[in-house]
Amino acid sequence: MKLAPCVAAVVAVATGVTTAAFAAAGQDPIFRAAVSLVKVDAEVAGKNGVVDGLQKQDFVILDNGQPQTLRYFSQNEEPLDVVLLFDISASMGPSIRKVANSAQLAMSELRHGDRVAVMSFNTGVWLEAPFNEDLNAVANLLLRGIRNTHFGGGTYILDGVDEAAKYFQSQPGNERRRAVLAFTDDDGHGFKSPKSVTRNLWEADAILSGLIIGTPSVIQISGPHLTGSDDYIEDVAAQTGGDVVRADPPGPAFREMLLRMRKRYSLYYAMPPGKPGQVRRVTVELSPAAKARHPDAAVLARKGYVVTKAAADSQ
Repeated sequence: MKLAPCVAAVVAVATGVTTAAFAAAGQDPIFRAAVSLVKVDAEVAGKNGVVDGLQKQDFVILDNGQPQTLRYFSQNEEPLDVVLLFDISASMGPSIRKVANSAQLAMSELRHGDRVAVMSFNTGVWLEAPFNEDLNAVANLLLRGIRNTHFGGGTYILDGVDEAAKYFQSQPGNERRRAVLAFTDDDGHGFKSPKSVTRNLWEADAILSGLIIGTPSVIQISGPHLTGSDDYIEDVAAQTGGDVVRADPPGPAFREMLLRMRKRYSLYYAMPPGKPGQVRRVTVELSPAAKARHPDAAVLARKGYVVTKAAADSQ
């Protein structure tokens, strides 16, 4: 795997979409005016797995604490853009090779039109392969490239996630469901602030999910944030609507995470007035009736978004 420095240009991405997007997709918009919409992808899961079949009235959504009316709702299989982010620090060689060996199986959960990019990190971050719809080629790249990768250095997890968010921001359009899937043993943190990384993921409209492989050991490397704790990636993932799973072997969990990304609900509501750059908080819950039917179910959804200039100008 050739480790070339990743240079990611940051381009503003609108958080809101207008009803014209639905019309272009051949769908009948709920209302006709050019209204900015906030899109929130939500996963609902209970002890038996993903909860399917919910309807619009089964969700309650708050924006800065104020109830919102859902304008559009679906559980369609939207195309996915997934950045696979690999920890290539010194401790990760055996674990990541396990991931590479299971890549072909995991890629079977993806569909025609999905795209995958590959990035790696230790104390630096590299774009190994840009977005590609040839999923077999991506799987083969992982199998060949990771086997030849030199593993070394420390684990700057949040630096890697931040560069993945910026790479998403450099991509035109945001009509696809976006996710960063990080593979790590979680022995480190880096020098990026969790708050700033979360903001960049919100601006990119991307969730973060983590697959922690093996049992991390507490390490001490020079730097104020390297503590050996996994709280950083878990906290950022939760803010974006993702989660962190510990699994060894990683193959089945890798496949399951891709499946769950595909089965999310898409919730749209009219964006309240706001200024460019403003951070607004979002809460998504099940309605009382839905909670009664699914008492053990939990909702994973992003907890905020950033108002962009394009969205503010359309208000």
